Formats: sequence, structure tokens, C-alpha cells
Amino acid sequence: MTFLKWILFALLTVTLAVASGCKKDDRAAKPAAKAVAGPVEGSAAPDFTVRDLAGQEVKLSSLKGKVVLVNFWATWCPPCREEIPSMVKLNQSMSGKQFQMLAISIDEGGKASVETFFKKSGMTLPAFLDTEGAVARSYGTTGVPETFIVDKTGIIQKKIVGGMDWSSPDVIAYLEELLKK
Repeated sequence: MTFLKWILFALLTVTLAVASGCKKDDRAAKPAAKAVAGPVEGSAAPDFTVRDLAGQEVKLSSLKGKVVLVNFWATWCPPCREEIPSMVKLNQSMSGKQFQMLAISIDEGGKASVETFFKKSGMTLPAFLDTEGAVARSYGTTGVPETFIVDKTGIIQKKIVGGMDWSSPDVIAYLEELLKK
């Protein structure tokens, strides 16, 4: 598929995914939080710091020079659970390249919820925690899954609302092109 066909496919996927994505439930919504307009494609990705399941901090700005896939998800979200196997495949296929996946869970159950999910599913991802939803709010997410593809200079190249097949050859080719820039 050409890049133009991939864009058309992505637009169709986004349209369909909006209807099937998970809205944040009451557990993820913070009553005092105001909705924030999120960044748009072509703008600088808001910087943030998150912790992985081992407690190690990762700051987005420290990943400049890499293509970064920032995915907001939750264990209670069916489209999130459906796309995770393809995210695992993508992460494996991009291993050893200047690529970093940040699968950011908004589960209030935090580490325990995510670890239980991965143990039951037999899968694993580079998972990070945003139990208070601060990072998700700074990106203006309206539900999960929502994904931002950030280029090596820290600019958002794509925003995808809803789940998709991250292991498709077209997605991998698109990411490979970003790696060349």
C-alpha cells in the first residue's frame, strides 16, 4: 500500500474507531480537572515524565532522536485489549532501532492492575503509569486508546483515536520512514 493509501486507511480507521473507542469512565475522570485542548499534528509534543512498572522514570524529552509511540490505554477498555497483541508485534519488529513505545495506562489500580492484565494475557509491553490522568489530560485525550506518533525532533506526526493493527506492514513502513528523517 502506498503512503497515500495508508493515510486514507488511517482516516477510515480513526472514523470507525471513534465510534468504538472507550470513553474514560468515572475511575479515570478527575472531578476537578478541566478539559484541555490537546496538541495537534505538527506541533511539539508536550513533555512529561512517567514511571514504568519497576518504578523507573522516563521523560519524553529524553527520547529525542527516537521515534516515539505514545499510547494511552486502560485494562478495562476492549479496543485497548484488542490492539495490544499488534503493539507487542510492532515493538518486537522495531527492536534495536531508534524507536520507543510508551504504553501509558490510565488505570487507577496502577501497577497491580497492569501487572495482573499482563500476567493473565501472557503479553508484555513497555508499560508506564498515569494513574492520576495528568499526562492524558495534557494531551487532551477524550477516551482510550489514543495514540500519538512523535518524530525524532519531538513533533507529533500522527494522532490516532481508537484501536488499530499496529503490526501492519504499512504502519511499520511509515515508522521506518520517520526513522530515516
